Amino acid sequence: MPAWVPRPDGIAIAVRVTPRSSRDRLAAGTDEHFAVWLAAPPVEGAANEALIALVARTFGVPKRDVRLTAGETSRLKRLSISGDAASLAEIAASHYDAAP
Repeated sequence: MPAWVPRPDGIAIAVRVTPRSSRDRLAAGTDEHFAVWLAAPPVEGAANEALIALVARTFGVPKRDVRLTAGETSRLKRLSISGDAASLAEIAASHYDAAP
């Protein structure tokens, strides 16, 4: 799967998460995923909650529109973001093209 894929109801993104970072950040990763750094530790869902909040903030959508669809306990995760697919894909492209 590429880093992001348009869907009829939004987009799906793939991320590789590094927990316990100094700050929360989303940037370009590889062709297959975004790179995400989270300050939260990977215990009791804290990193997943922080990931959803970061993705919602980055894409300008409410947290309820971001859903973890795969990789709950893995560093590689897939998320679904509901909204206008074209606008969300444009945001994804702008973050993907930015330097890490």
